[in-house]
Amino acid sequence: MKNEEEEEDAAAAAAALLARWLPSLLIDMCAPCARLLQDRASHLASGRKEKKQEQEQELELDQSFSSSSSHSCLCSSEGRGNNGNLSWADMAQEEEEEEDEVDSSSKSQEQGKGKILLSRETREFIRFKQVGRKKDFMCFERVNGKLVNIVQGLELHTSVFSAAEQKRIVDFIYKLQQQGREKQLRERTYSEPRKWMKGKGRVTIQFGCCYNYARDRVGNPPGIVREEEVDPIPPLFKTAIRRLVRWQVLPPSCIPDSCIVNIYEQGDCIPPHIDHHDFVRPFCTLSFLSECNIIFGSNLKILGPGEFAGSIAVPLPVGSVLVLNGNGADVAKHSVPAVPSK
Repeated sequence: MKNEEEEEDAAAAAAALLARWLPSLLIDMCAPCARLLQDRASHLASGRKEKKQEQEQELELDQSFSSSSSHSCLCSSEGRGNNGNLSWADMAQEEEEEEDEVDSSSKSQEQGKGKILLSRETREFIRFKQVGRKKDFMCFERVNGKLVNIVQGLELHTSVFSAAEQKRIVDFIYKLQQQGREKQLRERTYSEPRKWMKGKGRVTIQFGCCYNYARDRVGNPPGIVREEEVDPIPPLFKTAIRRLVRWQVLPPSCIPDSCIVNIYEQGDCIPPHIDHHDFVRPFCTLSFLSECNIIFGSNLKILGPGEFAGSIAVPLPVGSVLVLNGNGADVAKHSVPAVPSK
């Protein structure tokens, strides 16, 4: 009896460990090999009770998310689930279920056919494989007499966040904006300056550190002001950061410990600049609500309020992540022209 319990415990531990690392093991595998490994993982876990198995798989995924960051304990306060949280993969499943409910006629035709319920790890792996990755940006300019690819190091990752995930994040940002207007956030966390000209005066919400865009009224130069306090990164944003690291958008050696939310109203822009080196490379920008262009060039020209000319324009689809590193972060300036919509 004791040996059987020990074997069951060993099988459970092995199954949990394999479930935790399965998405990483399946990377670059051919479809037959991936299915074989998934089948064997399922067989290994089959000796456990079904309910307990599902609970422990979800717990393992949450624990593996938390282990992605060495900076802080990361857990989402939004949504629901076994531990009060709704994972990104669960959001996608919820989105699919809502679409199924809308298409009632199609659903009625499928009566009698059981719906296949995929595990959280499998759903996450499917989403992970659907991410588009462009890392071969090229735009050559002469810099100090040498021909240089000024966008070397740029990476564009598309379909990182589903429509349901984007809505959850955007709705949360609107709540933060309301809290800022009601003085419920720290003074340097929320900024909504008066729009004194076209493109000027966008809303910014800073978390993790206070950044000066220009010399402030007490004489602090541009850069991170360590004496000033802002609110910590919200749990929902930390969950998004874990997604970026887990899905190989950002390296585990450079996990963000700060973020700035920019809310662009129609006509808002960002003038040409190179981000301050107080921000460690690589860093990234996430795009929501509407697509816009970001322009790169070693010598961007200002044509007018919110109008800039450069060597290359990169469209940023909704739900995408642009990673800036190398020449793309340190040689080329970048700007966001006046956006056509919020």
